[in-house]
This record gives sequence, C-alpha cells and structure tokens, in this order.
Amino acid sequence: MTTNQIDAYAPAEVAAMVENAGVKKAALSTQKTLVLALLAGAFIAFGGMFFTVAITNADLGFGPTRLLGGAAFSLGLILVVLAGAELFTGNNLIVMAWASHRITTIRLLRNWMLVYVGNFIGALAMAVIVYWSGGLELGDGAVANTARDIAGAKVQLSFLEAFLRGVLCNTLVCLAVWLCVAAHSVVSKIFAILFPITAFVALGLEHSVANMYLIPVGYLAGAEGVTVMSFTANIIPVTLGNIVGGSVLVALVYWIVYLRASEAG
Repeated sequence: MTTNQIDAYAPAEVAAMVENAGVKKAALSTQKTLVLALLAGAFIAFGGMFFTVAITNADLGFGPTRLLGGAAFSLGLILVVLAGAELFTGNNLIVMAWASHRITTIRLLRNWMLVYVGNFIGALAMAVIVYWSGGLELGDGAVANTARDIAGAKVQLSFLEAFLRGVLCNTLVCLAVWLCVAAHSVVSKIFAILFPITAFVALGLEHSVANMYLIPVGYLAGAEGVTVMSFTANIIPVTLGNIVGGSVLVALVYWIVYLRASEAG
C-alpha cells in the first residue's frame, strides 16, 4: 500500500482493500451485524430528515433546490462510513470477495439479509420517532407537506422506473464508498462522499434504505396513495436495482479489471 498521505490510494489498491473489507464484513457475528445495520438505517434516516427540511419551502428553483437537498442527504452516508455502520447498498461491494472465492454465497446472502433487515428496522423506527416527536410540524406543518409529496412521488413510479433509478443510484453510492476508501483523511473522505451522493439525490434516483424512511414517514404524515402495498411495490424493484448497480456495475466490473488476473494467476 502507498504511504503517501496526500495522494489517494490507486484503484488497484482500493480493489484489494474493498475485497479484504468484504471478507471481514461477512465474518461479523449476527449480533454485531444487526446492531451496525440498525445504526445505518438510523443514519440514513437522519440524512432523509435533513433532506426533507432542506428542500421545504426552498425558493432556489428546481435544480439548485435538488442540489441543496442532495448535499443535506449526504449526511447519511458520511455517518455510515465515518461513524461505522453496515449499509445494505454499500455492502453490495462484498461481491468482490465472493468473486474471488474468499467468502461463500451463503455468507454473502447471510450478510445482505441481516443488514437489510437491520436497516429496515432502524429506518422505520426513525420514521416513527420523527412522527411522534412532532418533527414533521416544523415550519407550521410545511415539513409534513414535503414528506407527503416525497413519499407520494416515489410510490407512483412504475416497476421499470424504480428498478432503473435503483441501478443508477447504487452505482453512485458504491462509487462514493470506493472513493472514500481511496481517501486518507476525514475531510477527504467527506468530500469523496459528498459529490456522488448529492448527484444521486439531485437526479431523483432511488435508494432502498432511504425509501425505508422516506415512504413510511410520508405514510405517517398522511400521504395519499401511500400504503403497505404501494411501499412494497416500490421497495422491491428499487432493491433489485440497487443490487445490480452496486454488485455488477461497480463490484464485478472492478473485480474483473483489478482482481481477476491475480485470482487466475
């Protein structure tokens, strides 16, 4: 590994680091995995809260408002990566360790299942807490209106739209994690996260764990058309798209480029 604390790690070095991290993540105990997954769900929910408030009554115009909201939402992944937590979308990168036969398919799926469930519980709990705390009544109820609008727009997406937005979203999320691994300092890691995450939010892409907070909190706020069925109809294609974007377009592509040759050798 390079010892230069100014230059980023080279892509080949990052690939090896991500692969090693995947092995460690897959080996975590059930208890640690679930607790860290709960934290990640809560952290992403914090980003969702910040995003909702930031765009409420914003008079900057469509593009600048989305840019502001995306920067606010970046808080979620910053907390996940720097404070330490297990996020389903980021853990799609574990596929690199799986492709190198360093973990089994069972271990991969076990991690994803535990983390997904933990993320959901953490995000849903935060939605309930925000609702009970009266946080939606900020701005004389304007934040509740924004929460309803966000949730309502998400459940109106078709299966294909939700899937493709999920693919693009987790491509950017996993690239954010990749860039963060390449960085050395806390400040550089924050900047590595900021731009890809701001982009995915500004572009209206779909993140499964974010939706585990944003849709339920909109439901609690009384959003029309938001039901358990409509939530499920959104979360399934978004999750599948996230898996394709993170596991295939980032993890497998970089595995082929940087790790497949050494594996074959």
